[in-house]
Amino acid sequence: MQEQYRTVAGEGVHETEINRSRFICALAPAATEQEAQAFIARIRKEHPTATHNCSAYVIGADAAVQKASDDGEPGGTAGVPMLQMLLRREVRYVVAVVTRYYGGVKLGAGGLIRAYGGVVGEALDARGTITRQRFRLASVTVDHQRAGKLENDLRATGRQVREVRYGEAVTIELALPGAGVDDFRAWLADATAGTAELELGGEAYADA
Repeated sequence: MQEQYRTVAGEGVHETEINRSRFICALAPAATEQEAQAFIARIRKEHPTATHNCSAYVIGADAAVQKASDDGEPGGTAGVPMLQMLLRREVRYVVAVVTRYYGGVKLGAGGLIRAYGGVVGEALDARGTITRQRFRLASVTVDHQRAGKLENDLRATGRQVREVRYGEAVTIELALPGAGVDDFRAWLADATAGTAELELGGEAYADA
């Protein structure tokens, strides 16, 4: 898994006008290809009279899934430059739809490429991006006597405490940086005189 990736901060719309044509870029985060396709379908429904609804999406922290659609524009002049802009900006798990209302002036292939790629770049600038970091989920079980100090120490050292559960012992749920598990194991043994139990779970991404 990638250590981190960038994605859009949330759903948003940016509009620009080029030679009397309206270009409206709708951006959204998408966790799966199905989510991306559902967003594209939704935007199409919102703009049924538009000349074109071109789209591009990148799914996967490693950009494993990449799709683009020109939706009737000359081949390679809309979806591909949109996709290239997403990749150039290194955003992942993202979908973009550019809706065009034709204004009567032909832009030519070069003009279309600049327009479609450009409005996606402007939308990314306007919406902003966030970095998501890879974490390893883990749980630490410790006796009640040490639990309070351990929780404070965990928070003080910047580790993500997700949940604390009290029973016969205390279980603290954590998210550890993917590359820092061995260091944490040593730190925990030192902090609790070897009395805490560490159990590792799966991996996930969370806001850095």
